[in-house]
Amino acid sequence: MINDILNEADSKMDKSVESTREEFAAIRAGRAHPSMFNKILVDYYGSPTPLQQLASFTAPEARIILVSPYDQGAMKNIEKAIRDSDLGVNPADDGKVIRCVFPELTEERRKEYIKVAKTKAEDGRVAVRNLRRTAKQGLEKLDKDGEVGQDDVVGAEKRLDSITKKHTDAIDEMLKNKEAELLEV
Repeated sequence: MINDILNEADSKMDKSVESTREEFAAIRAGRAHPSMFNKILVDYYGSPTPLQQLASFTAPEARIILVSPYDQGAMKNIEKAIRDSDLGVNPADDGKVIRCVFPELTEERRKEYIKVAKTKAEDGRVAVRNLRRTAKQGLEKLDKDGEVGQDDVVGAEKRLDSITKKHTDAIDEMLKNKEAELLEV
């Protein structure tokens, strides 16, 4: 029973850390990369569709991404979705591909991205702590119902705290790396 609760909390915390890693990948550092487009949804025949499903991406240069739509009919909607996103680019349509040229990051923009990264890291830590609280409530319920002893619950809570610390430390490390990447000129 206790191990089930702890294993479930550990696997869900792993997913929270992975989600935070994906959020960090979407934050642009010096180089443009296709994962920056992961969160963009395009209105494709009336339904919001992830851009990843509608086009392929190539990066011929450090600050240029070429978006090649599979369906040329979706070109205008893809261009509009990119323009309306928070990427800060003005896409150019040449009939076959959409060219996204990312401007050089200014000092001010880098600081904004660091704030965004800190916010996403805090969201990840909050998700991990919420999972810890849920697991702790499950352990307390086992104790209250008399299914396990008080000593077992205290030991399990210590293990839960170490699992939680491992995951929050992983998020903190990712944040530190992202900040260093953003400050690198």
